Amino acid sequence: MRRSEKQQLVESLKEQLNSYSHFYLADVEALDAEQTSALRRLCFQKEVKLVVAKNTLLRKAIEESDKDASGLFDVLKGSTSVLLSNIGNVPAKLIKDFGKENGKPVLKGAFVEESVYVGAETLEELVNIKSKEELVADVIALLQSPAKNVISALQSSGQTITGVLKALEEKNA
Repeated sequence: MRRSEKQQLVESLKEQLNSYSHFYLADVEALDAEQTSALRRLCFQKEVKLVVAKNTLLRKAIEESDKDASGLFDVLKGSTSVLLSNIGNVPAKLIKDFGKENGKPVLKGAFVEESVYVGAETLEELVNIKSKEELVADVIALLQSPAKNVISALQSSGQTITGVLKALEEKNA
C-alpha cells in the first residue's frame, strides 16, 4: 500500500472517529464468515458502525482526532475492530450479548463519555453507563417529583375542604 493510500485511510478513520461520540475497540478475529455477517447485521440494526483497521493506521487516526484517547494505544495489538456509536452503552451491550453466544468479540478498550476504559473487565461497567439523554431524563423526573407531590396534596386537601363545607352546609340547612 502506498503512502498516499495510507494517508487517505487515516483521514477517513479520523473523520469517522470525530463524527461519532463514542468508540469501542474489540477483537473479532476468531469469528467465521457466518458469525461476522451476523455481527455486522446486528451492528447495522443497533446503529453501530463496525470498521476493521490496521493498528498503526488506527493509532495515527486516534492521534489526529479530536478525542483524547491515547490511553488506548497499549491495546492496539493483534486484530482490532472499531465499533462507532453515538449512544455510549449500545456497543457494550452488543459485545456482551453477541459474545455470550459466540465467545467473541472481546472488548479491548473504549472511549465513552470522554473517558478511556481498558480491558474486558470494564465491559459490565460500560453496559451500565447511562447516556446523556437518560441522565437528563432522570434529573427532570427527580425535579418534577416534589412538585407533583405538592400539587396532588393541594388538590386533595381542596377536595377535603369542599367536602367538609358541603357537609356543614347540609347539616345547618
